Amino acid sequence: MRKDMISAPLDFVHEVHVGFDTETGEFSGLPPTWTSLIKSAGISKEEIAANPQGLVDVMGFYESSKKSDKYIDDEDDDPLPPAPKLEMKGSAGPPPARVPDLPTQPSGGGSAAKPEIPERPRFTITEATIPIPAKTAPPKPSLPSAAGGGGGGDAPAEKPAEKAAAPVRRKQKKSKMSDEQVMAKLREIVSPAIDQARYINKKKIGQGASGTVFSAIDSKTGGAVAIKCMNLSQQPKKELIINEIIVMREQQQENIVNYVDSLLVEGELWVVMEYLAGGSLTDVVTETILNEGQIAVICRECLRALEFLHSKSVIHRDIKSDNILLGMDGVVKITDFGFCAQLEAENQKRATMVGTPYWMAPEVVTRKQYGPKVDIWSLGIMAIEMVEGEPPYLNENPLRALYLIATNGTPELQNPDELSDVFKDFLCQCLEMDVDKRASATELLEHPFLKKSAPLSSLVPLIMAAKSAAP
Repeated sequence: MRKDMISAPLDFVHEVHVGFDTETGEFSGLPPTWTSLIKSAGISKEEIAANPQGLVDVMGFYESSKKSDKYIDDEDDDPLPPAPKLEMKGSAGPPPARVPDLPTQPSGGGSAAKPEIPERPRFTITEATIPIPAKTAPPKPSLPSAAGGGGGGDAPAEKPAEKAAAPVRRKQKKSKMSDEQVMAKLREIVSPAIDQARYINKKKIGQGASGTVFSAIDSKTGGAVAIKCMNLSQQPKKELIINEIIVMREQQQENIVNYVDSLLVEGELWVVMEYLAGGSLTDVVTETILNEGQIAVICRECLRALEFLHSKSVIHRDIKSDNILLGMDGVVKITDFGFCAQLEAENQKRATMVGTPYWMAPEVVTRKQYGPKVDIWSLGIMAIEMVEGEPPYLNENPLRALYLIATNGTPELQNPDELSDVFKDFLCQCLEMDVDKRASATELLEHPFLKKSAPLSSLVPLIMAAKSAAP
């Protein structure tokens, strides 16, 4: 056979070997772009030494996230190579604190390794945050003694290889839907375009990345509706739109924004939903101060929606204040199902990186498999957002923020002494780094903090104040 007839290997990735020297605090084998990004992010040597593997995991995540300023979704794109495992070198001083992977338990998670469990955030283990007697708190995870950097015996690791290993073939990925397939599927689930006459008195009320939102009157019922109009030619992830329609149509619950209709109108997709005139929770948390009773009732309503979704094997994957809508009577509902995941019965965990970074659970940031409890973590971050007006790490360099999420979870609250013990215990249950110990939606609905819930009507003055403050 002639040499020019032999093609290069197809569809492979290189397995990169990366080393970390505990004496110098330096990596070896990192791609040059990663080295530059770490330096510009202002991550200190001390921070790197605390969890070098976590930083390597986060770097792979961060590289994929640069495709979008706000959202991350690699489910339909070429998967990234797995993050390299560090080979530790040096013996001067203790190696990085790192908990070995725990054995996988057979609770629907397949054979994937558990996320690594860094030391719990400081605010969750101070005297002021000791869990209340009525609830047994999960024990504090104990760190391993100073031994070899992550697991595999006490012998010192050899000098890491600088050269990439032989090519490794990628796993077969799910094929994308073509535009024609997307349109065919949409035609199956939407109403005829002629039905657009049903919606009258349209008024623009918002503009987002995916389209324009209008309020309108449904002439059939006389009620107000919201219509999200999306130019399909400008949507990079059309499959997500189909997902949003199907989830909203099939998952009807009182704390989920009701789906009304959908139509294809001259190259646009109209998704018609019930209209909640109170706007998003973001307006309230940025313009007003909520008390614990008001925070508790919002958490309770969101947990009711999450319990319902999780019982249907649906993960929302983007819980944050922007996706919580309020009615003028104080009703609280979850919206925006573009990133929902339907879990298959035989595989109850996912490994795609989806959502908005600051609200993401550590297992997502470090590219581990995850399940419905990522929504619980995001709810805990949203609770902090309701206290402080913004999520943790919002003002940090994005890469540094992701590293801090992966390593520390959540930071110390600005004024923890101002929160009740029962509220801090609720946050502990939401923001537990160990996924197995993190509470479920059903468990949190029984938490004593929710007994402090104020009436939904108590949210109305906050909604009115936020509206009056809007430009």
